[in-house]
Amino acid sequence: MFHYQINEDLVIRQLQMSDANALFRTVEKSRGELREWLPWIETTKKPADCLAFIDLCLQGAQRRQSLNLGIFNQDKLIGCVNYNFIDWQNGSTSIGYWLDPDYQGKGVMTAAVQVLIDYAFYTLQLNRVEIRAATHNKKSRAIPERLRFQKEGIIRQGEWLYDHYEDLVVYGLLAREWTH
Repeated sequence: MFHYQINEDLVIRQLQMSDANALFRTVEKSRGELREWLPWIETTKKPADCLAFIDLCLQGAQRRQSLNLGIFNQDKLIGCVNYNFIDWQNGSTSIGYWLDPDYQGKGVMTAAVQVLIDYAFYTLQLNRVEIRAATHNKKSRAIPERLRFQKEGIIRQGEWLYDHYEDLVVYGLLAREWTH
């Protein structure tokens, strides 16, 4: 089971079934802010939805297809960071993330994503990490830009968000480029 202590207060670890209520509380508390960019918010209506999500996450991890981690501040679940899908044949993965707005702007997500980059390149021996973010989502885009990803292009109308399509910026980072 993946478990990493970022600092005295922050831990990222694999989500467990026992985290379902805490996950739902965090989503519920942040629903208004998260809804702006995350299409799955509308389908997360009760703790059982989080339980089903965590079950899928555990299955994906067991099959080595994905890895979904909770971000905990002093044992309080404040967000998630994940490998959406691990493409073993091509040595690549895509990182996704979200964070309780009360913890944004404090370096939490940058630190969590940095751990996942290290793990992808040094432990999993992948060659490429990608992050996609809506063109207007400046907070989300700041993470790969801060971590020296290359902006590779725009996927026009790449994501359906409730009632419209969003263009996505694609950022990529290769193992040979990662030094910190």
